[in-house]
Amino acid sequence: MENRNFQMDAQWNIIHYPEKPTGFGILIIGDERHFVDESKCFWTQNEGKLAIVNELKDAGYTIFSSNLYGRNWGSESAVEHAQRLYHHVIRSEILNHKIHILAEGMGALVAVRLLEKMKGSIRSMILLNPILSLKYHLEQEKEHKFFYKKLMRELTNAHNMEQAQMESTVFSMEDIVHLEFNCPVKIIHVLAGGKSYTQSKLYQQIIKSPVINPTYILPEKKPQLGKIFIKFLTSHETVL
Repeated sequence: MENRNFQMDAQWNIIHYPEKPTGFGILIIGDERHFVDESKCFWTQNEGKLAIVNELKDAGYTIFSSNLYGRNWGSESAVEHAQRLYHHVIRSEILNHKIHILAEGMGALVAVRLLEKMKGSIRSMILLNPILSLKYHLEQEKEHKFFYKKLMRELTNAHNMEQAQMESTVFSMEDIVHLEFNCPVKIIHVLAGGKSYTQSKLYQQIIKSPVINPTYILPEKKPQLGKIFIKFLTSHETVL
């Protein structure tokens, strides 16, 4: 069996099985394009992502992911569902209880909240082009009226708030938040689209940490991501 799709709390989830499992699992938390339905998911529909999934499976990783309410923007329901999915997978599969997390874009908002809630259960974390500050992201989108309106609709739906309340909540967030990375973390940026990777004050605080050393790669080097991921993940598997 290559993969199994199943529903839990009205959300579709998927498990990708390797031919020769090593007993280590990876939770993938996708960006705003991510989805899982009854038969497929974004990471198998996208050619570049599928190549990464196949490389990780060839390395023996059991990979699992969830629809997580679609464009959840770090909502409490998405964080809680990710935790429930972890417990379900650990109970149903033969896996080491300490998992790796691979989060992309918006998915980083869920991932960093799991760091606190799942202490002792996360072996390492990879953040790919992460959005780490919702406040900064919203401020950036304010310059683009159409995208700002679209983002606000997604935020109000995800967090079940009226727009005025949502804006007030986000814009009153502290720029500097203490994030305790209690596991090894690797941040990777694919340099594309003329985006600024300086991000927020929070991001600047994080990358100044002696244990965080961001990796920047050019778009033409994206096929190397799978190997970069595997090298980092395997370096944190000596202690079970």
